[in-house]
Amino acid sequence: MPDPTLSAAIKEAYASSPSAVVVYHTLEIWNAAFSVPIRVVRDTEDLSAMIEAGAPRNASSMQTFTAYAFDIVPPELTTSSVPSCSIEIDNVDRIILSQIDLATTSGLPTTVIYRQYLSSGLAVGPENLPVMSLSVLSVSATPYRIKISAGFPDLLNRKFPNLEYDPEIFNGLAA
Repeated sequence: MPDPTLSAAIKEAYASSPSAVVVYHTLEIWNAAFSVPIRVVRDTEDLSAMIEAGAPRNASSMQTFTAYAFDIVPPELTTSSVPSCSIEIDNVDRIILSQIDLATTSGLPTTVIYRQYLSSGLAVGPENLPVMSLSVLSVSATPYRIKISAGFPDLLNRKFPNLEYDPEIFNGLAA
């Protein structure tokens, strides 16, 4: 199933595979306990790229993504199951490990934002808009690898309507 969030430029790059254009895959991991987000790029060199205008942090600014080897299996575009994503980052340093430890002990939700950039449009912004933002479901970390399972919020078990019935708002509840 085609991905409707991809720009025409990145669809063309995937279809024709021009040798002068490189597709960069990036991750931003954020927890409210962090002072700065973890930003990584799947490459051998660091990358400076524009963050989209509607981003929750550092919107419309050039940010540096640190080079790391990672694998990401994006969620399938399907209607038959709840989509989930698998992420593995290899050879992480102590700074990232300490931030992941902080995130797991903080009790606060952690999010992962996946962005794709073209080498010809780093100053323009990501090619997948809206960017894919996922909630971290589980994390396991060793000195050699971080494994993250992420997905979308559980919409099936949310109450509807999303209201608290109390006597202040609903006068008929007061006896």
